Amino acid sequence: MFNDLITFGLTALAGYFAIANPISATPIFIALTSDDRPVVKRQIARNAVFTAIFVVVLFSVAGKLIFEMFGITMAALRIAGGILVSIVGYQMLQGRSSSVQVPHQVEGEEGAADVIKAQLSIAVSPLGMPMIAGPGTIATAVGFAANPGFLYTIVSICAFLVIAALTYIMFMQAQRIVRFLGETNLTVVTRLMGLIVATIGVGMVITGLSDAARDFLQTIQAIPLQRPI
Repeated sequence: MFNDLITFGLTALAGYFAIANPISATPIFIALTSDDRPVVKRQIARNAVFTAIFVVVLFSVAGKLIFEMFGITMAALRIAGGILVSIVGYQMLQGRSSSVQVPHQVEGEEGAADVIKAQLSIAVSPLGMPMIAGPGTIATAVGFAANPGFLYTIVSICAFLVIAALTYIMFMQAQRIVRFLGETNLTVVTRLMGLIVATIGVGMVITGLSDAARDFLQTIQAIPLQRPI
């Protein structure tokens, strides 16, 4: 039993690392927080990681129930997340502040509290979800939690906590990466990451559409046909 849990934990750790991919999330964090003060960046990193942990724990414990209650399919979740990520990537590609970072109605106002609140909002979306805890991560969490025995769910959550901690550490090293790159190179990286983020979003949409089409065809094929008289 103990050996099975160890093996399962290593598998979950590798699966979450491949899906959440903290290495690829770090340049996106840099691009989205390039104009923020260090204290705000730390808050965004912390809130993003906590958001991802909350989402994974929620869907690990009650994912199947939530999907059934609201009639949510993984295909719909992939499409919605992909559209959001694509919008963020497009705005990064244009070399201007994303409305996801500082919404238009807040940007330029004198209320510093409102500006900080708007800056922190990116921790929930798109950083926390769907960049860290995206459709793939949620599907992985639900799949791991489907194993018999609550211990497997606990091990799966612990595996993601390790990935979340690694993501936070890499986010905290973002300032050193910025100093190493310099302002000009950072602008180039921001536009490049915008293209990559937009591509990731389009890929999520395509995958979601493919899943939806496959589910539709399976539903059609399952309909019994009347034999000709």
